[in-house]
This record gives sequence, structure tokens and C-alpha cells, in this order.
Amino acid sequence: MSTELPTFEIPQRPRREYSRDGGVTFAGQTIFTLTPDPEQEDAHLRTLVVSILDDDPYTYGDWFDLPMPLFLVYDRDTGDVFRVAIRSGAVEFHVLPATEPPGLQALYQRLTAATECSWTVACRLAE
Repeated sequence: MSTELPTFEIPQRPRREYSRDGGVTFAGQTIFTLTPDPEQEDAHLRTLVVSILDDDPYTYGDWFDLPMPLFLVYDRDTGDVFRVAIRSGAVEFHVLPATEPPGLQALYQRLTAATECSWTVACRLAE
């Protein structure tokens, strides 16, 4: 298992776009995908993530009507807000406009401390 901490450097910040109907969407997303080795089922990853978010310093909410777990997370220690999704055997950190690396790093460290597997972190940009 690697002890090197990913930097979670954010290469592109999402931009808020407001519709005439009053909604908001984000364009230009940065998504960090954390994949465990060995593979884990989404249900197991959801249980793991919720057990971490239930502890300090997190406040979080989820959307029950989506086909996958999606949480809006606030880290009271770092002041960071970001989304966490679980899909296809991976945990995703979705960067929001004001998200900074320390909040992502802190959740990653708690995730790796709570498991005995190694994690691969990949960053992708989406429009």
C-alpha cells in the first residue's frame, strides 16, 4: 500500500451557470475517482463512506431519489464543500467552485485509515 498522499491539485474549477428558470448547473467539472484494490461493491463503499461522514468534522446530506448515492459534504475543519458519489465500484469526489485540496485530502486520509486496501486516485475533467 502506497503511503504517498495524493495532492488533489485542482486543474480546473467548475463554473456556475444560471438558467432563466432559476436553476444552477456546473460546467467544467473536476472529478477525483478513488478505486479500491481489491474491488468493492457499491453497497459496501456506501456503508464505508457514510460511517466516515457520520463522524466529526462532517455535515452531509444525500439525495434519495437518485439511482446512486450522492452526498453534499461540508468539512467543518477545512471549510470545504464538495460532492461525494459512489458508482461502479469507486468513490468520486466532485469539486465545487470553492473546494480546496485540504478537504479532499482529509476525507481521503480518513477513507484509507478505515480500510486495509490500497486506493488508486485518478483525476478527470468533464464538461
